[in-house]
Amino acid sequence: MRLLDRLLKPTVDRLLDERIEVEGLEALYRYRVHSDPARLHIDPTAVVNNAIFNTGGGHITVGPYVFFGHNVCVLAGVHDVNKFGLERQQAIPRSGYDIDICEGVWLATNVLVAGPVTIGAHAVVGGGSIVRKDVEPYSVVAGNPARFIKYVSRPAGENPQGG
Repeated sequence: MRLLDRLLKPTVDRLLDERIEVEGLEALYRYRVHSDPARLHIDPTAVVNNAIFNTGGGHITVGPYVFFGHNVCVLAGVHDVNKFGLERQQAIPRSGYDIDICEGVWLATNVLVAGPVTIGAHAVVGGGSIVRKDVEPYSVVAGNPARFIKYVSRPAGENPQGG
């Protein structure tokens, strides 16, 4: 091995290792959109990690300071169960399945949200839960289907009617 190769090899190896680490890390924080990306609205303060969003059947809105654990699925898409084969694959309602995830919501790891649904401000959805119905603001839900567990305390001085 030439002298120059011996001097450069550790640097090249280190840079390749760093690139692999960064690309692997990046995959943990890169979300995917199935269907029309214009129907997905994510507030710039939200953290959605590696979520999957399906906008085939409606709009999805993710509010300010929302955060997701890993592997969250937000599905505003559905197929007609009364169809079969190719017809079932292509029978996708294009509206009526909107999802609104309001300010400060925490969706823990492996949550599935299937529209139409609204998750109220500052609600918490436990890991692995399946949300098919609206979730009240400041509530904690968990399970399959997600069920009410308790309310979280509102910040001092906040209007109980506000979100």
